[in-house]
Amino acid sequence: MRLFTVDAFTDTAFKGNPAGVCLLDSPVTDQWMQSVAAEMNLSETAFLLGDCLRWFTPAVEVTLCGHATLATAHVLYSQRAVTGQLEFTTAGGTLTVNQLPDGMITMDFPAKESVPAPVPPGLEKALGITPVHVEKSELDLLVELDSAESVESLTPDIAALAAVDARGVIVTARGTDTDFVSRFFAPRVGVPEDPVTGSAHCALSPYWSARLGRPTLTGAQLSTRGGTVHVRLDGTRVHLSGYAVTIMSGTLQPQPSTPRNL
Repeated sequence: MRLFTVDAFTDTAFKGNPAGVCLLDSPVTDQWMQSVAAEMNLSETAFLLGDCLRWFTPAVEVTLCGHATLATAHVLYSQRAVTGQLEFTTAGGTLTVNQLPDGMITMDFPAKESVPAPVPPGLEKALGITPVHVEKSELDLLVELDSAESVESLTPDIAALAAVDARGVIVTARGTDTDFVSRFFAPRVGVPEDPVTGSAHCALSPYWSARLGRPTLTGAQLSTRGGTVHVRLDGTRVHLSGYAVTIMSGTLQPQPSTPRNL
């Protein structure tokens, strides 16, 4: 089985969000995929068999992942295994992917509309700052702060954030060089801070499009690695676009089903 590490939502090596991509030769167990994801120790590792795509963090399987989908498509396109439109069957529905002439990859994802929500107990203390506004989407809590500087300088209590009842916490603000900025914390699913999060932009896109009055926006995720996500809201769908860079490729060696006697 071929195994890759790909930096997604960047055109520069060692930036963006690294994802594992495993091209399966045959069906494997969920436990095996979870073990490989834990071994990779990246925010997500994608497993592709035919057109079926699944994603695992080091701790759990997730139902939607943007950067590992982008990484998988990049591997298929760059290995010249495919051309044209791709369709992946996932727990989050059918995801359609295309490669643009300049190499950027664009993905058709479900929009995740958010609604105003009360500030959960302990959130302000965990973040160390008072939110301007809080909303809740199907997956995540979306927290708007007063400035891009506040988002960038945030040093939250990760253990305390794990108590928040959501897959993750999106912290966002109006941008200066881009339309908006964000960071994403998901300790409940084994990801203290995700470098660049495609699925979070499924909620950020409708949120900021409503405020800025435009469907096409650019977001910067202000993690240490950093990355850029281009978004276009189209009704109930969000088109997420970005570049990717292959960092490593190799072969995953099969392991014996039972330990050898030492």
